[in-house]
Amino acid sequence: MIVKELRELRRDRRTLGMLVAMPLLLLVIFGYAANFYVSSVTAAVVGPQAAAVAATLPPFFDVTVVEPSSGEAEAEAMLRDNTVDVAFVTGQQPVRALVDGSNLFASEAIVSVLNRVGDTVTTDVQYNPELKTSWVMVPAIIGLILTFIGTIVTSIGLVRERETGTLEQLAVMPIRPSQVILGKISPYFLVAAVDMTIITGLGMLLFGVPFNGNVVVFALGAALFLFVVLGLGVFISTISQTTGQAIQTAFFFLLPQILLSGMIFPLDAMAAGVRWIGYLLPLTYFTMISQGVMLRGASLASLWLPFLVLTVMAVVVFTGATLRFRRDLAPGRRGPESAREASAVESTS
Repeated sequence: MIVKELRELRRDRRTLGMLVAMPLLLLVIFGYAANFYVSSVTAAVVGPQAAAVAATLPPFFDVTVVEPSSGEAEAEAMLRDNTVDVAFVTGQQPVRALVDGSNLFASEAIVSVLNRVGDTVTTDVQYNPELKTSWVMVPAIIGLILTFIGTIVTSIGLVRERETGTLEQLAVMPIRPSQVILGKISPYFLVAAVDMTIITGLGMLLFGVPFNGNVVVFALGAALFLFVVLGLGVFISTISQTTGQAIQTAFFFLLPQILLSGMIFPLDAMAAGVRWIGYLLPLTYFTMISQGVMLRGASLASLWLPFLVLTVMAVVVFTGATLRFRRDLAPGRRGPESAREASAVESTS
């Protein structure tokens, strides 16, 4: 039995690869990404004494904006649009520091540094005054739930079609592969939309998470994100022959989204190489949208970058999934028995 299992494991290269690659991946991710300490934050200084105050700030504050002609309204707009993490408003004593509380780890570090400055600066935390973890986590958890439904559930559903043989019968039907994919994922899209609505409502009810932005902007971002993760689920199903393989591959895609999207560990605290992996994950950009809309009331114009990235991802992933799906449905890609079954179905119809 031992020899038999070893031989089967050797032939199952995907499982063997997971057994070897997953521990190495976890080591690298936790080693370089598991860091809550933020070493630097972006800052803006506005008001009459902007230049003088900017020169006295500790190196912890990376001053990217110095505008003596601007005031508190412009500073609040910078925070809402996520241009900076903190904005110093001069012209009165003491100087006011407006902190973006939606960026939990950065805001905690900012408050800690400013508390050591003394009475020269007063701190005003915006969008999350009490720095509640739940206010930041709930918008990210919404994206995590959509990711789970889009990748694991969708891939399993399509692989079951392959295992029962009904998926191959679609090759002889007068519909395009893209139409097959849309027909298959539509129910999952609707279920995910209902789940998103329930989770958002419960998060607001149970944890007091605010919803300061536009519902339409939030729904549009969620729809784009769903198209991306559902496309990933379809792609996973095309490279998996069994349900077990689909689950393994889906978790391989799911794990980095949890650890490297900024949901648990702040992106700014990660090593540069690992951080750029996070910038390639769709959950990173949905978290930007959900936190921006729900907490800061950010507009579509200020969230153009994550919307653009998710749109590009949706097009690329769906195109790749459709091409792969078309190749799998081609008669030449199926075994002799499957081809005979398809021909019999065609002749019967």
